[in-house]
Amino acid sequence: MKIRIKWVDNAMFLGETESNHVVVMDGPADSGGRNMGPRPMEMMLTGLGGCTAFDVVNILKKSRQQVSDCVAEISAERSDEIPAVFTDIHIHFVLKGKNLKDSQVRKAIRLSADKYCSASIMLVRGGVNITHDYEILED
Repeated sequence: MKIRIKWVDNAMFLGETESNHVVVMDGPADSGGRNMGPRPMEMMLTGLGGCTAFDVVNILKKSRQQVSDCVAEISAERSDEIPAVFTDIHIHFVLKGKNLKDSQVRKAIRLSADKYCSASIMLVRGGVNITHDYEILED
């Protein structure tokens, strides 16, 4: 996988992906930015959320669960010292479907966290504490 980051001006950068997509990243005004895109660390959390949500939905589908919606709400804490790395991340899943089984949802989240989500596993191996919880809504 290859990514190209191109500096535009001040605190704005374009991230160009191997799959031919472009993402604007920008900083706040106090860092010389114009707030025209997410911050790089927000992008990291977005990638984590996309990775684990993708896994959870796929695992549930393979388990013949009738999932119709999945939202991953992520909150994170960062160190006060430089580098301001993530110390704690919490992922709250809101899953919607018809007759979703609690045990299958729990298993899907565990499998994503422990086996399939590369982003999550890299962060945990780097010392980040990641926790999960969920709620199930009936369709």
